[in-house]
Amino acid sequence: MSAAPHLLHVFSTFNLGGPQMRAAQLLGAFGGRYRHSIVSVSAGELDARARLDKSLLVEFPSFPDLKAGNLLSRLMSIKRRISEIDPDLVLTYNWGAIEVVMCERLFRLAPLVHHEDGFGPDEVSRQIPRRKWFRRFALAGARKLIVPSRVLERTATQTWWQSSRNVCFVPNAVDIGLYDKAAAPITLPGLDRSLGGLWVGTVAGLRPEKNLTRLVRVFARVAKTLDVQLIIVGVGPEKDRIVHEAQLHGVANRVHLPGFLPEPHRYVGLFDVFALSSDTEQFPLSLVEAMAARLPAVCTAVGDIPSIVSPENTRFIVERENEDAFAAALLALLTDRNLRASIGDANRSKVELEFTLPRMIDAYDRLYRSAMTC
Repeated sequence: MSAAPHLLHVFSTFNLGGPQMRAAQLLGAFGGRYRHSIVSVSAGELDARARLDKSLLVEFPSFPDLKAGNLLSRLMSIKRRISEIDPDLVLTYNWGAIEVVMCERLFRLAPLVHHEDGFGPDEVSRQIPRRKWFRRFALAGARKLIVPSRVLERTATQTWWQSSRNVCFVPNAVDIGLYDKAAAPITLPGLDRSLGGLWVGTVAGLRPEKNLTRLVRVFARVAKTLDVQLIIVGVGPEKDRIVHEAQLHGVANRVHLPGFLPEPHRYVGLFDVFALSSDTEQFPLSLVEAMAARLPAVCTAVGDIPSIVSPENTRFIVERENEDAFAAALLALLTDRNLRASIGDANRSKVELEFTLPRMIDAYDRLYRSAMTC
């Protein structure tokens, strides 16, 4: 029997985040079909390692420092290291791994598939020209470019000049069966759902582009008239700013930051309304998880969000800078239980139709195998 194909995954960091969680999900679903090596370009940042299935064949080899030396020296170091690891397929993730993509473009070491999930706070309004030109050249060396949103699909073909034959749209997905069981009343540290009141919740990295201070400001407006709590699940550098904003608006006792919590199906269903206040998104998995839990959502109209939610939910997707509309949408949902239930049911139906885990797993498996054989 021939050995399972060896996949080398290159991340800028293998800390907790959307692409990392999706990769962990895929690796678990693939089982023994592949062997895996995972690289975090930022050495030591491997928090997502704990999310991997312990039965998997996964190694964590060392890799060149992509912040040291000049570009040519880094490319030569990458070339040598990939030759030593000798993978059957290289999988790169986002801008932080783009020099590995460039190395493939120049030296043709192994088949490569690149994944793009979106942009950081430095490219919210416009792409950095240097990065745009670098992507245009480097990505031509990838056999496939996988994107989870239609917005990124258009960016790849129109802005980065990639062939539509190589750009593949694969939406993120969830295991909907996990969301059929009711969440226990006490699954969030320090909070008990059985005590009553309304909950607005979000699951997001506490990073600038998520603009969670905006969510706190909007929440403070609805909290003036309603018995409501805000739960922000996640970790990141913006925690102190979020806490300060809550204190500034007099809602510090109603804003809760329990940190990172695994297995969102165990607690997302406790929220009454899901909210995203991001300046930039592409295809937020947390939104799909909330929809699977039959929640209505109030979100900024960024990335694919307007097309992800059900048609019934679209009127609660607001312009990014319009905090008046955000507050009005939250208030409308929080004060109408029947409306929340009907939109939640419509969102669940949308997930069942378009965002199921087996479809996503099959799509990635086919794309990886075709990249190794074409």
